[in-house]
Amino acid sequence: MKLIQKTKALIEKGIAFGKYCWTGVWRDPSNSMKVRIIKTLNLCVHTFLDTNLQNRAASLVYSTLLAIVPAFALLFAIGRGFGLQKLLTDELYRFFPAQSQAIKTALGFVDSYLNQASQGLFVGIGIVLLLWTLISLLSSIEDAFNALWGIKTGRNLYRKITDYTAICLLVPVLMVCSAGISIFMATAMNTVFGDTMLSPVVNLVLDCAPFFLCCVAFTLSFLIIPNTHVRFKYAAISGVICGIAFQLVQTLFINGQIYVAKYNAIYGSFAFLPLILVWLQLSWLILLFGCTLTFSLQNIFHFTYSEDSDMIAPRYMRKMVIVTAAIISSRFRQGLPPCTLGEISANYGLPIRLLTRIASTLHTAGIIYYIEAKGEERAVAPAVELATFTIGDLLARVEEEGSNNFIPNFDTRYPKAVEVADGISDAEVHQGSKTLLADIVIDAHQ
Repeated sequence: MKLIQKTKALIEKGIAFGKYCWTGVWRDPSNSMKVRIIKTLNLCVHTFLDTNLQNRAASLVYSTLLAIVPAFALLFAIGRGFGLQKLLTDELYRFFPAQSQAIKTALGFVDSYLNQASQGLFVGIGIVLLLWTLISLLSSIEDAFNALWGIKTGRNLYRKITDYTAICLLVPVLMVCSAGISIFMATAMNTVFGDTMLSPVVNLVLDCAPFFLCCVAFTLSFLIIPNTHVRFKYAAISGVICGIAFQLVQTLFINGQIYVAKYNAIYGSFAFLPLILVWLQLSWLILLFGCTLTFSLQNIFHFTYSEDSDMIAPRYMRKMVIVTAAIISSRFRQGLPPCTLGEISANYGLPIRLLTRIASTLHTAGIIYYIEAKGEERAVAPAVELATFTIGDLLARVEEEGSNNFIPNFDTRYPKAVEVADGISDAEVHQGSKTLLADIVIDAHQ
């Protein structure tokens, strides 16, 4: 009997913990390591299961297929300039050992592309089309990253053209140089160390170099592509995790090519196509997942009370507006330094998403202003004369923010309802005018 009771209690605890991990953790404002880990994993799982992420990855696969020939053309054009075309070709055959025929066909397309782009009128048009295709792919990647970060505006057209063109020209150069340096370093190491005791260590270092470069590439992607400030430590953590995942997928992909030969009878020289599509889909999913993980690590507390914040009642929202304004004014009157919204959220236990929304409204209404802080966030301070500014003034300004009187003939069609609504609003403002905002003192150590 006791065993059954213990088992039931254990099951109930497990169910309760599962509910906490899935939904309840977003109502926990504490900043402990346990809560951060659960929130991060929760957000990553929710985002990864979101169909939008799968659809974005599929969209990027399509964009990649359109850009793959121009990308190889640019890579081989630069490789020819360095005299490393044969090296790049050998690397492709080594990476795809079971698909020599498909690679030969693809390289034939690349040669045709380069020949057409280097003759007569096609010189300028070919280069423009090549860069436009690659820029479109990079733009799609940035749009996907910005969407995962919740960024509404991307780079402007001028920055897109300059930044993406620089990436399109520099990345192939770096890849070619990296291949040449790798061969040079391997040759130099073998010449210096030969068959000495350090030889296994040298070989291990050379074997780990691709993994290190892969992690660096992912880290730089998470750091540079989003049109916002990204902290390096979070990008690096995501870069290492994605580097490991990508290397595992790559290993499975290379080893799995030996089984593709079975489908040659069906697909012929295109037996490589289904596998490359799966590989591209997984690769883009890893990249987008890493972007989500970086965002989660950096902004995990933006999602505290997220469901409640989205469905907040108007009366409770008004209380939040008054409390937020009172916190900012109290710190100013107490001679304390201005806080960022993140610091207010941490010190006063308020959800950052609501604070961001309220601060934007207060700033637009001219009640607060932003000032530069030491970090990447801006601090907030009062922009009104606190000696005369009342709660009624606060409510009146906030109530007027947003779109007003945009429905034609609204007041004349519904005069009675408008009169009652205006009367309630005027009464609330009159009631609030009896209390100054400065009279609401909130201690800095809540």
